[in-house]
Amino acid sequence: MALPPIDDNVYREVRGLSRGLAILRVLNGLPGGIGNVSELARATGLHRTTVKRILETLRMEGLVHHKDDGTSYALGFEVRRLSEGYVAADWIDQIAAPAMLAHLRALSWPSDLATPDGGFMIVRESTHRSSLLSQHRATIGIRIPMLVSSLGRAWLSWCSDDEREATLILLGERTDVIGEMARDKKYVARLLRETRKRGYATNRGEWLSEASVTAIGLPIRSEEHAIGAINLVMQTNAVSDRDIDQRYVPLLRELAGEISKGVADLPTE
Repeated sequence: MALPPIDDNVYREVRGLSRGLAILRVLNGLPGGIGNVSELARATGLHRTTVKRILETLRMEGLVHHKDDGTSYALGFEVRRLSEGYVAADWIDQIAAPAMLAHLRALSWPSDLATPDGGFMIVRESTHRSSLLSQHRATIGIRIPMLVSSLGRAWLSWCSDDEREATLILLGERTDVIGEMARDKKYVARLLRETRKRGYATNRGEWLSEASVTAIGLPIRSEEHAIGAINLVMQTNAVSDRDIDQRYVPLLRELAGEISKGVADLPTE
């Protein structure tokens, strides 16, 4: 006896699931994977109340979690665990974020943690929203230039040779000032040499859009190579070189070391 043909319409769309996936896709495309109800409603065409209800359902399942005191949502542990390569990013949420908050009181000034992506350092976690001294309330997802920032300089100075070479080739293809800097091999060699000798990276107004800022940066390591970097962002006119060297560098080094140790202790499976 022949079986009847399969009717695709028998299995109707589960609208709630489709809407939930649509919200996750939009959230994934936003800077830093973070968005508020209004942004998600606008992007999906869904009513704000519907978006809020779906987000809270996703939150209960661990797929999203609150950010910025509950005003925004970010992709959660379960989404990343289900996604291919989640283990590589696991350390940011599980290790770096809580460590950064725990050290904020001692540091006072805000920190950003960033990883390399396409010739930029992309901010993945930050304490700007929690620091009373921050001049910026939202930095997650921002692309930071590689050669003029303490984050970029810290990562470049301690990443693997292959990653450094590939990044400098990519930067060298640019037609702006950053491209010129990347093609200047003497400049790059001197920058790396001085940063390694000092033991940390600095940016004292070289990033022109943040000319009033002094930042220091240290690598986050996996084994001997950098997988990212963390900075401390200060107003130049509020801190002295002595304070930076004797107070803030040791404090930031303690935080970077704690995160790096946490990464090393992560299970491999």
